[in-house]
Amino acid sequence: MSAYDENKTLDMIEKATKSVVNISTVKLMQNLFYQAVPVGGMGSGTLIDSSGLVLTNNHVVGGAEKINVTLWNNQVLEGKIVGLCAVHDIAVVRVRANGLQAAELGDSDKLRVGQRVYAVGNPFGLAGGPSVTSGVISALNRTIESERGLIENLVQTDASINPGNSGGPLLDIEGKVVAISTAIIPFAQGIGFAIPINSAKTCSLDMMAAGGSRRPWLGVVGLTINPDIARYYGLPVDHGVMVTKVAEGSPAYQAGMGDGDIILEVDDVEIRRIEDLVNEIHKRKVGDPVRVFAIRNRRQHFFETRLSETP
Repeated sequence: MSAYDENKTLDMIEKATKSVVNISTVKLMQNLFYQAVPVGGMGSGTLIDSSGLVLTNNHVVGGAEKINVTLWNNQVLEGKIVGLCAVHDIAVVRVRANGLQAAELGDSDKLRVGQRVYAVGNPFGLAGGPSVTSGVISALNRTIESERGLIENLVQTDASINPGNSGGPLLDIEGKVVAISTAIIPFAQGIGFAIPINSAKTCSLDMMAAGGSRRPWLGVVGLTINPDIARYYGLPVDHGVMVTKVAEGSPAYQAGMGDGDIILEVDDVEIRRIEDLVNEIHKRKVGDPVRVFAIRNRRQHFFETRLSETP
């Protein structure tokens, strides 16, 4: 890379870091004697509006009694939760300030594997500004079951993301935010995950409209079937989604779906991968009826139910 190109990149990062904040929280936890004990937490956030809206992770601020937001210039402001979206691990926090430098948001639908990205975070609010790591996008549309539940449609990157960087932006080479980093995955070694910015924008709009995000929920965890898996297990089809877990009380549970069912269609739309199933469910609204075509014990089954709100 030439000196001119590097300086251009460094200028972009320097500008973008002014929209990255440190978030410190206090949560009340119970000790062994059931006494409330204050516990401190730390994370990062991304300013998305000059009037003080901050995008961060649900697991960073959810349940917090007190939130402090430290800007790039070390100014400390009190934060208030606008809304939480657990399904995408996204939260919006508001601080009372004007003239803040908001980040420029990109389009995560245009992301490509191998694309260069920069993870920015301000985990400790230290002098010298936020920290920066670089890497590439190593995979798209990842669905991960974390200790807090299923998180869908994640961006996978080899840029280092530590717990303190959770909520910070993942930038493209133009300095646009293409994803919000999350360190919620406990077993990630050498890889990081981030929420696509388009999903985060949808969540944040829902929150500001209704104080929360009403996302439709079928209530299954599934595995994408490919020809290798089909041959190994002797399955009757080489595509679709095999149900590995059905949440008790969920729409799928109420419809009679169970482990081992192979989902092939939702409302006559073919389902070949877990991403297809997620996309079809998210196209609908809470309360919408759905008809699922599946195979159980090599026999065709239809399941009808209504989507509920993601718990």
